[in-house]
Amino acid sequence: MIQYFSMMLVAVGLYGLLSQKNLVKLIISLNIAEIGVNLFIVSIGYIEGGAAPILSSVSDNSSLLFVDPLPQALVLTSIVIGVGVTALALSLIVSVSKSRGTTDISELSSGGGDSE
Repeated sequence: MIQYFSMMLVAVGLYGLLSQKNLVKLIISLNIAEIGVNLFIVSIGYIEGGAAPILSSVSDNSSLLFVDPLPQALVLTSIVIGVGVTALALSLIVSVSKSRGTTDISELSSGGGDSE
């Protein structure tokens, strides 16, 4: 069930990436798609009734199902990288907005650079 929701988030993010002209809205759409992918990866690693993968002398039962920690570690790394990319993209958008006066892609491409 959660996989369908995460696929829907990815689809909404991709639709926003393809339909929006504002740079800030593009970054928001990219973040929505990223959240959907992260949620999907975490949901794949989940096991119903699974225990944390911590070995101790109390839990000597080898029939316990453990949740895979690798998807959680990958998603944590992805979140950190996503925050860095978002911060860099927003700082570039502020710079473009100050120099060109707009964040609309169609105005930026037709607004032209200086041709000499």
